[in-house]
Amino acid sequence: MSTDATIRPRLSGLAIWNMCVGFFGIQIGFGLQNANTSRIFQTLGAEVDSLAILWIAAPLTGLLVQPIVGYFSDRTWSPLGRRRPYFLVGAVLTTLALLVMPHSPYLWVAASMLWIMDASINITMEPFRAFVADNLPEEQRPTGYAMQSFFIGAGAVFASCLPWMLSNWFDVASTAPEGVVPSSVRISFYVGAVALLVAVLWTVFTTKEYSPDQLDAFEPSPPAEGMAGRTARAYGLGALPWLLFGGALAALVNALQLAKELYVLAGLLAGFGLLQAIVAATKSKGGSNGLTQILDDIFAMPRTMRGLAVVQFFSWFALFSMWIYMTPAVTAVHYASPDPTSAGYAQGADWVGVLMGIYNGAAALAAFAIPVLAGRAGLRGAHAINLVLGAAGFIGVFLIRDPALLWLPMIGVGFAWASIVSLPYAILSNAVPGRKMGVYMGIFNIFIVVPQLVAATLLGVLLKTFFADQAIFALVLGGVSFALAAIASLLVPKAPE
Repeated sequence: MSTDATIRPRLSGLAIWNMCVGFFGIQIGFGLQNANTSRIFQTLGAEVDSLAILWIAAPLTGLLVQPIVGYFSDRTWSPLGRRRPYFLVGAVLTTLALLVMPHSPYLWVAASMLWIMDASINITMEPFRAFVADNLPEEQRPTGYAMQSFFIGAGAVFASCLPWMLSNWFDVASTAPEGVVPSSVRISFYVGAVALLVAVLWTVFTTKEYSPDQLDAFEPSPPAEGMAGRTARAYGLGALPWLLFGGALAALVNALQLAKELYVLAGLLAGFGLLQAIVAATKSKGGSNGLTQILDDIFAMPRTMRGLAVVQFFSWFALFSMWIYMTPAVTAVHYASPDPTSAGYAQGADWVGVLMGIYNGAAALAAFAIPVLAGRAGLRGAHAINLVLGAAGFIGVFLIRDPALLWLPMIGVGFAWASIVSLPYAILSNAVPGRKMGVYMGIFNIFIVVPQLVAATLLGVLLKTFFADQAIFALVLGGVSFALAAIASLLVPKAPE
Protein backbone atom coordinates (compact mmCIF):
# COMPACT_ATOMS: atom_id res chain seq x y z
CA MET A 1 0.00 0.00 0.00
CA SER A 2 1.56 3.26 -1.06
CA THR A 3 1.54 6.09 1.47
CA ASP A 4 1.31 8.68 -1.33
CA ALA A 5 -1.86 7.21 -2.81
CA THR A 6 -4.80 9.58 -2.91
CA ILE A 7 -7.48 7.09 -4.00
CA ARG A 8 -8.29 3.73 -2.43
CA PRO A 9 -7.21 0.97 -4.81
CA ARG A 10 -9.75 -1.63 -5.88
CA LEU A 11 -9.34 -4.92 -4.06
CA SER A 12 -9.50 -8.42 -5.50
CA GLY A 13 -12.42 -10.74 -4.92
CA LEU A 14 -10.26 -12.88 -2.63
CA ALA A 15 -9.31 -9.86 -0.51
CA ILE A 16 -12.99 -8.89 -0.11
CA TRP A 17 -13.79 -12.52 0.72
CA ASN A 18 -11.15 -12.60 3.48
CA MET A 19 -12.42 -9.29 4.89
CA CYS A 20 -15.90 -10.71 5.30
CA VAL A 21 -15.26 -14.30 6.46
CA GLY A 22 -15.35 -13.11 10.08
CA PHE A 23 -18.98 -12.16 9.64
CA PHE A 24 -19.73 -15.86 9.06
CA GLY A 25 -18.59 -16.50 12.63
CA ILE A 26 -20.37 -13.47 14.08
CA GLN A 27 -23.62 -14.57 12.49
CA ILE A 28 -23.26 -18.07 13.89
CA GLY A 29 -23.32 -16.54 17.36
CA PHE A 30 -26.12 -14.15 16.41
CA GLY A 31 -28.12 -16.94 14.75
CA LEU A 32 -27.85 -19.27 17.74
CA GLN A 33 -28.96 -16.41 19.96
CA ASN A 34 -31.94 -15.45 17.78
CA ALA A 35 -33.20 -18.98 17.13
CA ASN A 36 -32.79 -20.41 20.63
CA THR A 37 -32.99 -17.67 23.27
CA SER A 38 -36.79 -17.65 23.49
CA ARG A 39 -36.70 -21.46 23.66
CA ILE A 40 -34.21 -21.32 26.55
CA PHE A 41 -36.27 -18.65 28.32
CA GLN A 42 -39.48 -20.68 27.99
CA THR A 43 -37.67 -23.83 29.12
CA LEU A 44 -36.66 -21.97 32.27
CA GLY A 45 -40.23 -20.88 32.96
CA ALA A 46 -40.79 -17.62 31.06
CA GLU A 47 -44.35 -16.81 29.95
CA VAL A 48 -45.03 -15.66 26.37
CA ASP A 49 -45.95 -12.10 27.41
CA SER A 50 -42.64 -11.71 29.28
CA LEU A 51 -40.37 -12.80 26.41
CA ALA A 52 -40.07 -9.34 24.88
CA ILE A 53 -38.92 -7.66 28.08
CA LEU A 54 -36.42 -10.47 28.75
CA TRP A 55 -34.97 -9.82 25.30
CA ILE A 56 -34.43 -6.17 26.13
CA ALA A 57 -30.84 -6.87 27.22
CA ALA A 58 -29.79 -7.50 23.63
CA PRO A 59 -30.70 -4.14 22.05
CA LEU A 60 -29.80 -2.18 25.18
CA THR A 61 -26.23 -3.46 25.11
CA GLY A 62 -25.99 -2.51 21.42
CA LEU A 63 -27.23 0.98 22.22
CA LEU A 64 -24.46 1.44 24.77
CA VAL A 65 -21.62 -0.50 23.19
CA GLN A 66 -21.61 0.24 19.46
CA PRO A 67 -21.23 4.07 19.49
CA ILE A 68 -18.48 3.74 22.10
CA VAL A 69 -16.65 1.02 20.17
CA GLY A 70 -17.03 3.02 16.95
CA TYR A 71 -15.66 6.17 18.58
CA PHE A 72 -12.60 4.42 19.99
CA SER A 73 -11.95 2.28 16.91
CA ASP A 74 -11.69 5.50 14.86
CA ARG A 75 -8.86 6.51 17.20
CA THR A 76 -7.11 3.13 17.51
CA TRP A 77 -3.89 2.09 15.83
CA SER A 78 -2.00 -0.99 17.00
CA PRO A 79 0.16 -3.80 15.57
CA LEU A 80 -3.14 -5.50 14.62
CA GLY A 81 -4.47 -2.33 13.00
CA ARG A 82 -7.51 -0.15 13.62
CA ARG A 83 -10.56 -2.40 13.69
CA ARG A 84 -9.08 -5.90 14.06
CA PRO A 85 -8.24 -5.64 17.80
CA TYR A 86 -11.97 -5.23 18.44
CA PHE A 87 -12.76 -8.23 16.21
CA LEU A 88 -10.44 -10.38 18.30
CA VAL A 89 -11.52 -9.26 21.79
CA GLY A 90 -15.22 -9.49 20.95
CA ALA A 91 -14.83 -12.95 19.40
CA VAL A 92 -13.10 -14.37 22.48
CA LEU A 93 -15.78 -12.96 24.81
CA THR A 94 -18.62 -14.20 22.57
CA THR A 95 -17.10 -17.68 22.45
CA LEU A 96 -17.04 -17.86 26.25
CA ALA A 97 -20.64 -16.61 26.49
CA LEU A 98 -21.83 -19.24 23.99
CA LEU A 99 -20.26 -21.99 26.09
CA VAL A 100 -21.99 -20.79 29.26
CA MET A 101 -25.47 -19.73 27.99
CA PRO A 102 -27.10 -23.19 27.57
CA HIS A 103 -26.08 -24.17 31.12
CA SER A 104 -28.03 -21.33 32.75
CA PRO A 105 -29.76 -22.86 35.80
CA TYR A 106 -32.25 -20.02 36.29
CA LEU A 107 -34.13 -17.55 34.09
CA TRP A 108 -32.26 -14.54 35.50
CA VAL A 109 -28.94 -16.22 34.68
CA ALA A 110 -30.03 -16.80 31.07
CA ALA A 111 -31.16 -13.17 30.76
CA SER A 112 -27.80 -12.02 32.15
CA MET A 113 -25.92 -14.24 29.71
CA LEU A 114 -27.93 -12.79 26.82
CA TRP A 115 -26.74 -9.35 27.95
CA ILE A 116 -23.09 -10.46 28.03
CA MET A 117 -23.32 -12.36 24.74
CA ASP A 118 -24.90 -9.47 22.88
CA ALA A 119 -22.38 -6.97 24.23
CA SER A 120 -19.56 -9.23 23.06
CA ILE A 121 -21.09 -9.70 19.60
CA ASN A 122 -21.47 -5.94 19.29
CA ILE A 123 -17.80 -5.34 20.14
CA THR A 124 -16.89 -7.53 17.18
CA MET A 125 -19.66 -6.59 14.77
CA GLU A 126 -19.59 -2.77 14.81
CA PRO A 127 -16.02 -2.33 13.49
CA PHE A 128 -16.73 -4.83 10.69
CA ARG A 129 -19.15 -2.31 9.11
CA ALA A 130 -16.52 0.43 9.16
CA PHE A 131 -13.84 -2.06 8.02
CA VAL A 132 -15.49 -2.41 4.59
CA ALA A 133 -15.80 1.36 4.14
CA ASP A 134 -12.18 1.88 5.29
CA ASN A 135 -10.72 -0.56 2.77
CA LEU A 136 -12.94 -0.34 -0.32
CA PRO A 137 -13.45 2.50 -2.80
CA GLU A 138 -16.98 3.81 -3.14
CA GLU A 139 -17.81 1.75 -6.23
CA GLN A 140 -16.87 -1.53 -4.48
CA ARG A 141 -18.73 -0.90 -1.23
CA PRO A 142 -22.08 -2.38 -2.37
CA THR A 143 -20.15 -5.52 -3.32
CA GLY A 144 -18.36 -5.56 0.05
CA TYR A 145 -21.57 -5.23 2.03
CA ALA A 146 -23.29 -7.79 -0.22
CA MET A 147 -20.41 -10.19 0.55
CA GLN A 148 -21.07 -9.57 4.24
CA SER A 149 -24.72 -10.41 3.55
CA PHE A 150 -23.65 -13.69 1.98
CA PHE A 151 -21.63 -14.69 5.03
CA ILE A 152 -24.36 -13.45 7.37
CA GLY A 153 -26.81 -15.72 5.57
CA ALA A 154 -24.47 -18.68 5.43
CA GLY A 155 -23.53 -18.37 9.10
CA ALA A 156 -27.13 -18.06 10.19
CA VAL A 157 -28.19 -21.09 8.11
CA PHE A 158 -25.56 -23.16 9.84
CA ALA A 159 -26.48 -21.85 13.29
CA SER A 160 -30.25 -22.01 12.89
CA CYS A 161 -30.26 -25.57 11.56
CA LEU A 162 -27.78 -27.01 14.06
CA PRO A 163 -30.32 -28.20 16.67
CA TRP A 164 -32.51 -29.75 13.94
CA MET A 165 -29.53 -31.47 12.30
CA LEU A 166 -28.28 -32.83 15.61
CA SER A 167 -31.66 -34.25 16.58
CA ASN A 168 -32.63 -35.60 13.13
CA TRP A 169 -29.28 -36.72 11.74
CA PHE A 170 -27.42 -37.74 14.88
CA ASP A 171 -30.30 -38.68 17.22
CA VAL A 172 -29.29 -36.10 19.82
CA ALA A 173 -32.18 -35.50 22.25
CA SER A 174 -34.29 -32.43 21.46
CA THR A 175 -36.40 -32.77 24.61
CA ALA A 176 -35.37 -32.65 28.24
CA PRO A 177 -36.96 -32.58 31.70
CA GLU A 178 -38.66 -29.37 32.80
CA GLY A 179 -36.15 -26.57 33.37
CA VAL A 180 -33.33 -28.29 31.45
CA VAL A 181 -32.06 -27.10 28.05
CA PRO A 182 -32.10 -30.02 25.54
CA SER A 183 -28.80 -31.59 24.49
CA SER A 184 -29.34 -30.60 20.84
CA VAL A 185 -29.34 -26.93 21.84
CA ARG A 186 -26.36 -27.21 24.21
CA ILE A 187 -24.16 -29.00 21.66
CA SER A 188 -25.17 -26.45 19.01
CA PHE A 189 -23.79 -23.68 21.21
CA TYR A 190 -20.49 -25.57 21.67
CA VAL A 191 -20.04 -26.09 17.93
CA GLY A 192 -21.02 -22.50 17.22
CA ALA A 193 -18.51 -21.15 19.72
CA VAL A 194 -15.61 -22.91 18.00
CA ALA A 195 -16.76 -21.93 14.49
CA LEU A 196 -17.18 -18.28 15.48
CA LEU A 197 -13.68 -18.00 16.89
CA VAL A 198 -12.05 -19.69 13.87
CA ALA A 199 -13.89 -17.49 11.34
CA VAL A 200 -13.01 -14.22 13.08
CA LEU A 201 -9.38 -15.28 13.47
CA TRP A 202 -9.31 -15.94 9.71
CA THR A 203 -10.18 -12.31 8.97
CA VAL A 204 -7.83 -10.97 11.66
CA PHE A 205 -4.80 -12.78 10.25
CA THR A 206 -5.51 -12.67 6.48
CA THR A 207 -6.28 -8.95 6.10
CA LYS A 208 -4.46 -5.65 6.40
CA GLU A 209 -5.64 -2.15 7.21
CA TYR A 210 -4.65 1.28 5.98
CA SER A 211 -2.80 3.40 8.52
CA PRO A 212 -4.36 6.69 9.71
CA ASP A 213 -1.97 8.62 7.42
CA GLN A 214 -2.99 6.53 4.43
CA LEU A 215 -6.68 7.02 5.19
CA ASP A 216 -6.14 10.78 5.47
CA ALA A 217 -4.49 10.79 2.04
CA PHE A 218 -7.43 9.11 0.32
CA GLU A 219 -10.45 10.75 -1.25
CA PRO A 220 -11.71 13.82 0.64
CA SER A 221 -14.42 12.98 3.13
CA PRO A 222 -17.91 14.07 2.08
CA PRO A 223 -19.01 17.13 4.03
CA ALA A 224 -21.14 16.51 7.10
CA GLU A 225 -23.82 18.93 8.12
CA GLY A 226 -23.31 21.06 11.19
CA MET A 227 -19.89 19.73 12.12
CA ALA A 228 -19.06 22.80 14.24
CA GLY A 229 -20.82 21.20 17.17
CA ARG A 230 -23.83 22.15 19.26
CA THR A 231 -23.54 24.86 21.89
CA ALA A 232 -23.88 24.29 25.63
CA ARG A 233 -27.04 26.43 25.65
CA ALA A 234 -28.63 24.35 22.88
CA TYR A 235 -27.90 21.15 24.79
CA GLY A 236 -29.33 22.62 27.98
CA LEU A 237 -32.54 23.69 26.27
CA GLY A 238 -32.76 20.40 24.40
CA ALA A 239 -32.41 18.35 27.59
CA LEU A 240 -35.52 19.79 29.24
CA PRO A 241 -38.32 18.38 27.04
CA TRP A 242 -36.76 14.90 27.02
CA LEU A 243 -36.50 14.89 30.81
CA LEU A 244 -40.07 16.20 31.16
CA PHE A 245 -41.54 13.68 28.71
CA GLY A 246 -39.68 10.79 30.33
CA GLY A 247 -40.75 11.82 33.83
CA ALA A 248 -44.35 12.39 32.74
CA LEU A 249 -44.57 8.97 31.11
CA ALA A 250 -43.13 7.27 34.20
CA ALA A 251 -45.65 9.10 36.39
CA LEU A 252 -48.50 8.12 34.06
CA VAL A 253 -47.47 4.45 34.10
CA ASN A 254 -47.37 4.53 37.89
CA ALA A 255 -50.67 6.40 38.32
CA LEU A 256 -52.65 4.26 35.88
CA GLN A 257 -50.88 1.00 36.79
CA LEU A 258 -49.90 0.44 33.16
CA ALA A 259 -47.55 -2.32 32.03
CA LYS A 260 -44.19 -1.99 33.76
CA GLU A 261 -42.42 -2.43 30.42
CA LEU A 262 -43.41 1.16 29.62
CA TYR A 263 -40.93 2.32 32.25
CA VAL A 264 -38.24 1.34 29.74
CA LEU A 265 -39.53 3.89 27.24
CA ALA A 266 -39.73 6.49 29.98
CA GLY A 267 -36.15 5.71 30.94
CA LEU A 268 -34.96 6.05 27.32
CA LEU A 269 -36.57 9.48 26.97
CA ALA A 270 -35.24 10.74 30.28
CA GLY A 271 -31.84 9.15 29.67
CA PHE A 272 -31.33 11.05 26.41
CA GLY A 273 -32.28 14.24 28.20
CA LEU A 274 -29.81 13.47 30.98
CA LEU A 275 -27.01 12.89 28.47
CA GLN A 276 -27.71 16.29 26.91
CA ALA A 277 -27.67 17.93 30.35
CA ILE A 278 -24.29 16.35 31.12
CA VAL A 279 -22.88 17.56 27.80
CA ALA A 280 -24.30 21.04 28.42
CA ALA A 281 -22.53 21.19 31.79
CA THR A 282 -19.28 19.91 30.28
CA LYS A 283 -19.31 22.37 27.39
CA SER A 284 -20.22 25.33 29.61
CA LYS A 285 -16.91 24.74 31.40
CA GLY A 286 -15.02 24.51 28.11
CA GLY A 287 -14.60 20.75 28.39
CA SER A 288 -14.65 18.12 25.67
CA ASN A 289 -14.60 14.32 25.81
CA GLY A 290 -15.87 11.27 24.01
CA LEU A 291 -19.46 11.85 25.14
CA THR A 292 -19.56 15.45 23.90
CA GLN A 293 -18.12 14.42 20.55
CA ILE A 294 -20.54 11.50 20.10
CA LEU A 295 -23.51 13.74 20.93
CA ASP A 296 -22.19 16.43 18.57
CA ASP A 297 -21.96 13.82 15.82
CA ILE A 298 -25.51 12.63 16.51
CA PHE A 299 -26.89 16.14 16.08
CA ALA A 300 -24.66 16.71 13.01
CA MET A 301 -25.95 13.66 11.12
CA PRO A 302 -26.23 14.21 7.37
CA ARG A 303 -29.76 14.34 5.95
CA THR A 304 -29.22 11.00 4.23
CA MET A 305 -28.48 9.35 7.57
CA ARG A 306 -31.58 10.89 9.14
CA GLY A 307 -33.73 9.46 6.35
CA LEU A 308 -32.12 6.07 6.76
CA ALA A 309 -32.89 6.22 10.49
CA VAL A 310 -36.62 6.05 9.72
CA VAL A 311 -36.10 3.09 7.39
CA GLN A 312 -34.04 1.28 10.02
CA PHE A 313 -36.61 1.90 12.73
CA PHE A 314 -39.45 0.15 10.91
CA SER A 315 -37.17 -2.57 9.48
CA TRP A 316 -35.73 -3.65 12.81
CA PHE A 317 -39.05 -3.40 14.64
CA ALA A 318 -40.28 -6.01 12.16
CA LEU A 319 -37.22 -8.24 12.54
CA PHE A 320 -37.36 -8.15 16.33
CA SER A 321 -41.01 -9.22 16.27
CA MET A 322 -39.95 -12.33 14.33
CA TRP A 323 -36.94 -13.17 16.49
CA ILE A 324 -38.96 -12.95 19.70
CA TYR A 325 -42.25 -14.49 18.60
CA MET A 326 -41.59 -16.89 15.73
CA THR A 327 -41.09 -19.89 18.03
CA PRO A 328 -44.16 -19.34 20.24
CA ALA A 329 -46.24 -18.41 17.16
CA VAL A 330 -45.40 -21.51 15.13
CA THR A 331 -45.53 -23.95 18.05
CA ALA A 332 -48.94 -22.61 19.16
CA VAL A 333 -50.65 -22.07 15.80
CA HIS A 334 -49.05 -24.52 13.39
CA TYR A 335 -48.29 -27.33 15.87
CA ALA A 336 -51.00 -26.64 18.50
CA SER A 337 -48.35 -27.24 21.20
CA PRO A 338 -47.71 -24.14 23.32
CA ASP A 339 -46.35 -26.23 26.24
CA PRO A 340 -42.49 -26.00 26.14
CA THR A 341 -42.19 -29.48 27.68
CA SER A 342 -44.27 -31.22 24.98
CA ALA A 343 -42.93 -33.20 22.04
CA GLY A 344 -45.00 -31.06 19.67
CA TYR A 345 -43.36 -27.90 20.96
CA ALA A 346 -39.90 -29.44 20.51
CA GLN A 347 -40.80 -30.44 16.95
CA GLY A 348 -42.14 -26.97 16.19
CA ALA A 349 -39.18 -25.22 17.78
CA ASP A 350 -36.77 -27.34 15.74
CA TRP A 351 -38.73 -26.48 12.58
CA VAL A 352 -38.47 -22.78 13.45
CA GLY A 353 -34.71 -23.26 13.52
CA VAL A 354 -34.93 -24.69 10.00
CA LEU A 355 -37.14 -21.79 8.89
CA MET A 356 -34.56 -19.36 10.28
CA GLY A 357 -32.00 -21.25 8.27
CA ILE A 358 -34.15 -21.01 5.13
CA TYR A 359 -34.55 -17.25 5.30
CA ASN A 360 -30.84 -16.87 5.95
CA GLY A 361 -30.05 -19.25 3.08
CA ALA A 362 -32.27 -17.14 0.85
CA ALA A 363 -30.38 -14.10 2.10
CA ALA A 364 -27.05 -15.68 1.18
CA LEU A 365 -28.29 -16.24 -2.38
CA ALA A 366 -29.97 -12.83 -2.53
CA ALA A 367 -26.60 -11.25 -1.74
CA PHE A 368 -25.51 -12.06 -5.30
CA ALA A 369 -28.65 -10.49 -6.80
CA ILE A 370 -28.66 -7.31 -4.71
CA PRO A 371 -25.78 -5.52 -6.51
CA VAL A 372 -27.49 -6.26 -9.86
CA LEU A 373 -30.86 -5.05 -8.58
CA ALA A 374 -29.24 -1.94 -7.09
CA GLY A 375 -27.61 -1.21 -10.44
CA ARG A 376 -31.03 -1.17 -12.10
CA ALA A 377 -33.32 0.29 -9.44
CA GLY A 378 -30.79 2.30 -7.43
CA LEU A 379 -29.81 1.58 -3.84
CA ARG A 380 -33.01 3.08 -2.40
CA GLY A 381 -35.37 1.46 -4.91
CA ALA A 382 -33.73 -1.95 -4.54
CA HIS A 383 -34.03 -1.73 -0.76
CA ALA A 384 -37.73 -0.82 -1.00
CA ILE A 385 -38.42 -3.82 -3.26
CA ASN A 386 -36.72 -6.21 -0.85
CA LEU A 387 -38.58 -4.78 2.16
CA VAL A 388 -41.91 -5.35 0.39
CA LEU A 389 -40.90 -8.98 -0.10
CA GLY A 390 -40.24 -9.15 3.66
CA ALA A 391 -43.69 -7.75 4.42
CA ALA A 392 -45.28 -10.36 2.17
CA GLY A 393 -43.29 -13.07 3.93
CA PHE A 394 -44.53 -12.09 7.40
CA ILE A 395 -48.15 -11.95 6.27
CA GLY A 396 -47.63 -15.31 4.56
CA VAL A 397 -46.63 -16.94 7.87
CA PHE A 398 -49.92 -15.66 9.33
CA LEU A 399 -52.05 -16.90 6.42
CA ILE A 400 -50.46 -20.33 5.85
CA ARG A 401 -51.48 -23.04 8.29
CA ASP A 402 -49.53 -26.03 6.97
CA PRO A 403 -46.10 -25.85 8.68
CA ALA A 404 -44.50 -27.72 5.79
CA LEU A 405 -45.25 -24.73 3.53
CA LEU A 406 -43.80 -22.05 5.80
CA TRP A 407 -40.52 -22.14 3.90
CA LEU A 408 -42.19 -20.22 1.05
CA PRO A 409 -42.76 -16.91 2.88
CA MET A 410 -39.34 -17.18 4.49
CA ILE A 411 -37.75 -16.62 1.07
CA GLY A 412 -39.23 -13.12 1.01
CA VAL A 413 -37.96 -12.53 4.54
CA GLY A 414 -34.52 -13.65 3.37
CA PHE A 415 -34.41 -11.03 0.61
CA ALA A 416 -35.41 -8.35 3.12
CA TRP A 417 -32.75 -9.49 5.59
CA ALA A 418 -29.99 -9.53 2.95
CA SER A 419 -30.93 -6.02 1.94
CA ILE A 420 -31.17 -4.70 5.51
CA VAL A 421 -27.64 -5.79 6.35
CA SER A 422 -26.10 -4.37 3.17
CA LEU A 423 -27.82 -1.56 1.28
CA PRO A 424 -28.35 0.92 4.16
CA TYR A 425 -24.63 0.65 4.96
CA ALA A 426 -23.66 1.20 1.33
CA ILE A 427 -25.86 4.33 1.25
CA LEU A 428 -24.53 5.54 4.60
CA SER A 429 -20.84 5.00 3.84
CA ASN A 430 -21.11 7.37 0.87
CA ALA A 431 -22.71 10.10 3.00
CA VAL A 432 -20.59 10.43 6.16
CA PRO A 433 -17.05 11.73 6.78
CA GLY A 434 -14.40 9.06 6.28
CA ARG A 435 -12.52 10.01 9.46
CA LYS A 436 -15.68 9.40 11.47
CA MET A 437 -16.75 6.19 9.75
CA GLY A 438 -16.53 4.10 12.92
CA VAL A 439 -18.45 6.43 15.19
CA TYR A 440 -21.15 7.04 12.57
CA MET A 441 -21.53 3.31 11.99
CA GLY A 442 -21.90 3.00 15.77
CA ILE A 443 -24.40 5.84 15.94
CA PHE A 444 -26.30 4.22 13.06
CA ASN A 445 -26.76 1.23 15.34
CA ILE A 446 -28.90 3.43 17.60
CA PHE A 447 -31.55 3.29 14.89
CA ILE A 448 -31.33 -0.48 14.99
CA VAL A 449 -31.43 -0.66 18.77
CA VAL A 450 -34.20 1.85 19.53
CA PRO A 451 -36.85 -0.03 17.50
CA GLN A 452 -35.83 -3.25 19.22
CA LEU A 453 -36.23 -1.57 22.60
CA VAL A 454 -39.62 -0.22 21.52
CA ALA A 455 -40.60 -3.70 20.32
CA ALA A 456 -39.37 -5.31 23.53
CA THR A 457 -41.34 -2.75 25.50
CA LEU A 458 -44.59 -2.64 23.55
CA LEU A 459 -45.09 -5.95 21.74
CA GLY A 460 -45.85 -7.93 24.87
CA VAL A 461 -48.29 -5.24 26.01
CA LEU A 462 -50.00 -5.09 22.60
CA LEU A 463 -50.37 -8.86 22.36
CA LYS A 464 -51.79 -9.11 25.87
CA THR A 465 -54.15 -6.14 25.46
CA PHE A 466 -55.47 -6.62 21.92
CA PHE A 467 -54.63 -10.13 20.74
CA ALA A 468 -55.17 -12.42 23.76
CA ASP A 469 -51.43 -13.24 23.93
CA GLN A 470 -51.50 -14.82 20.45
CA ALA A 471 -47.89 -14.50 19.31
CA ILE A 472 -48.79 -14.90 15.61
CA PHE A 473 -50.16 -11.34 15.55
CA ALA A 474 -46.70 -9.99 16.35
CA LEU A 475 -45.72 -11.14 12.85
CA VAL A 476 -48.67 -9.28 11.34
CA LEU A 477 -47.48 -6.11 13.06
CA GLY A 478 -44.02 -6.85 11.72
CA GLY A 479 -45.37 -7.12 8.17
CA VAL A 480 -47.00 -3.70 8.44
CA SER A 481 -43.74 -2.29 9.80
CA PHE A 482 -41.79 -3.70 6.83
CA ALA A 483 -44.23 -2.01 4.42
CA LEU A 484 -43.71 1.34 6.15
CA ALA A 485 -39.94 0.87 5.92
CA ALA A 486 -40.24 0.31 2.16
CA ILE A 487 -42.09 3.60 1.72
CA ALA A 488 -39.51 5.41 3.86
CA SER A 489 -36.66 3.95 1.78
CA LEU A 490 -37.92 5.72 -1.34
CA LEU A 491 -37.89 9.04 0.55
CA VAL A 492 -34.28 8.91 1.79
CA PRO A 493 -32.45 12.08 0.58
CA LYS A 494 -29.42 11.58 -1.63
CA ALA A 495 -25.99 12.56 -0.32
CA PRO A 496 -24.67 15.88 -1.69
CA GLU A 497 -22.16 15.50 -4.48
